[in-house]
Amino acid sequence: MLALLILLAVLAVLVVWAVATYNGLVKKRNIVDNSYSQIDVQLKQRHDLVPNLVETVKGYAAHESGVFQEVAEARGAAMGASGPAAAFAAENVLTGALGRLMAVAEAYPELRASENFLKLQEELGVLEKKIAVARQLYNDTVLTYNNAVQVFPASLLASVFGFRKREFFEADAGDRAAATVSF
Repeated sequence: MLALLILLAVLAVLVVWAVATYNGLVKKRNIVDNSYSQIDVQLKQRHDLVPNLVETVKGYAAHESGVFQEVAEARGAAMGASGPAAAFAAENVLTGALGRLMAVAEAYPELRASENFLKLQEELGVLEKKIAVARQLYNDTVLTYNNAVQVFPASLLASVFGFRKREFFEADAGDRAAATVSF
């Protein structure tokens, strides 16, 4: 009889642990999804701003059609990306294309003095900062989630219920390279 009570107590502890671990993993996964949604909101605002920025630059530098085409294609790919991994890759391409667009704008002093361009540039800068903060939050929540999914003994339960490691929102390899400065 005592052995049966001990066995039932051990089973009860295991069930309580399994339920608590499962619920904790679900909460962490939901936090990751929420933090990705915050990035998505900021990226959609940037996608909406890009055409206005391109049109403003086009007015001063119409012959730079290759850059405009590159930005348009990158924006389209970013808007059409599905899932975090594809979105991250597409957004890195868009960021590079926007950098080239801003480099073109630097060659036109009258454009840089344009009130409309300055306003759009400032708005883009604010959005980029918000995106950076949202990326950091996302990566922090992914780290917490990945740790929860990969540590033993929770990893056993995670694998049974299909909790998988999530990808971080990393900078493109080109963004990590050291900048070259020459005078």
